[in-house]
Amino acid sequence: MAIYRILEIGDPVLREKARPVPKINPNIIKLLDNMADTMRDAQGVGLAAPQVGVSKRVIIVDIGEGLIELINPEIVRKEGLDTDVEGCLSIPSVRGEVQRARRVVIKGLNREGREVQYDAEGLLARAFQHEVDHLDGILFVDKARNLTKIK
Repeated sequence: MAIYRILEIGDPVLREKARPVPKINPNIIKLLDNMADTMRDAQGVGLAAPQVGVSKRVIIVDIGEGLIELINPEIVRKEGLDTDVEGCLSIPSVRGEVQRARRVVIKGLNREGREVQYDAEGLLARAFQHEVDHLDGILFVDKARNLTKIK
């Protein structure tokens, strides 16, 4: 396993629309494993492949209930609205209030290539939306209000 360097705001890869993964191969499995190590090392709750310089549609999320890996994720339904404070490993020391759907249904492929679907609400729904935004070149600061710098 390896710890990747997390790209920070200003790196052009973070503003690109990530490419779909056409085939799950050993490189994608290694990417998932290393992203998990990187996210845990940085004490984050989610990470998207573009954040580690790989412009592919791959995300991972772990809000403390176990690791979720999604390849080519797609949000298929959104319900309600909720505003909460977010931060991002690619924008250290900045927090802001972001309005997102309170509940989402997301589908994608797992590492075995099987389609999986999650019905998520609260923090998990927020994390999924935040990471999928990364795949479209959107950063939380693009949607945030009341940005604050923290130490």
